[in-house]
Amino acid sequence: MAISISDALNIIYEKVTTKSTHIVPIEEALGAIVAKDYEAIFDLPRFDNSAMDGYAVKVADAGQEVKVKEITFAGDEAEEGFSVGESIKIMTGAPTPKGCEAIVAIESVKQTEGGVILPTDIKRDNFIRWRGEDIKSGTPFLFAKTKVTAYTLALLASQGITHIEVYRKPKVVVFSTGEELKAHYEKIEQHQLYNSNAPMFVARAKELGCDVSYISTAGDTLESLKEAIDDASDADLILTSGGVSVGDKDFTIQAFQELGMEILFSKVDIKPGKPTTFGKLNSCLVINLPGNPLASMVNFEMFVKPTILKLTGTDGFYPAIISTKMGVEYRFRGGKNSVILGKWNGTDFMPIANQKPGMVSPLNQADGMVVVTKEIDKLEKDKIVKMIPIKVDLQSDKKEDFFIR
Repeated sequence: MAISISDALNIIYEKVTTKSTHIVPIEEALGAIVAKDYEAIFDLPRFDNSAMDGYAVKVADAGQEVKVKEITFAGDEAEEGFSVGESIKIMTGAPTPKGCEAIVAIESVKQTEGGVILPTDIKRDNFIRWRGEDIKSGTPFLFAKTKVTAYTLALLASQGITHIEVYRKPKVVVFSTGEELKAHYEKIEQHQLYNSNAPMFVARAKELGCDVSYISTAGDTLESLKEAIDDASDADLILTSGGVSVGDKDFTIQAFQELGMEILFSKVDIKPGKPTTFGKLNSCLVINLPGNPLASMVNFEMFVKPTILKLTGTDGFYPAIISTKMGVEYRFRGGKNSVILGKWNGTDFMPIANQKPGMVSPLNQADGMVVVTKEIDKLEKDKIVKMIPIKVDLQSDKKEDFFIR
């Protein structure tokens, strides 16, 4: 009997654990998940400094002419100090002198033969960047379970950190089953098909932060399937497509079981992709997806993605939800818990008109998907829906005003 989508996800959340950690140069950590909290080694900024090219002044000299005593550049040591009636010319990033009460921008003063005339409205502490105002020494500045981005590298470099401890990337092995399938770089006969699933899974797993290997298509015999499984036995996750239905040559599940796989769930109450299986072979997780491209893609996003994310070490493995509205009325056959693929322009969700389980073209069109229960057979225009995003790097083909006024 098929289990519910929610129960299948809960099994994944419960059974999948993170991998071991290792230490890598920060330049090689991009996309990895931080394994521990990091505390600041020193204050940032490390000293009080000027936020502008200008003059270090006393507030009491507002509106007065003052002499320019020295000039301090970024990288210089701070001047010892200055008195009322004096100022120190200072460049952006240069350390402020002792007794500095404000920085006045160059464009705000009037040059004279004897110095500069200051504006009348000098605010205390203006344009001074204080030591530790960004990061305080001894305080956490980077937390475990967060993803390393380009901006994380800037943060680490600002503290002089060269190496970081992260969770090891999951090792994923992908193979497909079916004598009729050929790799896209091979010649095929009229009765054969190109394997579109395997390249899709390999690329998507890489996008999610995995080290991925691809094993050539396994044949439709127990012997060939077992051989492929043995070749993948050192993986954290084996991902297959095809051979999970009830056909005469659908031996995939049997092959895994004969090698000792524990089935954690088999068959999910979802359309498309009901014959989806999740199991464990020793310490290796196994997900068998349907062979139909659209069905396998939907179930990859629904079940494989959270499995991979949990393996990577992140806490953010639950499906993201974007509240949006239907751009059109959409009718469909009810009676099953169904996933509907659609395009999203940032405002409206537009279901893809023709999306059958065996199709390939909707995969590239889909920005997200919505999940409907079996009691529903229509989504009305302007109805608020919960979309699970697939493509998160979205740009617009229409120029719009993005300012909040």
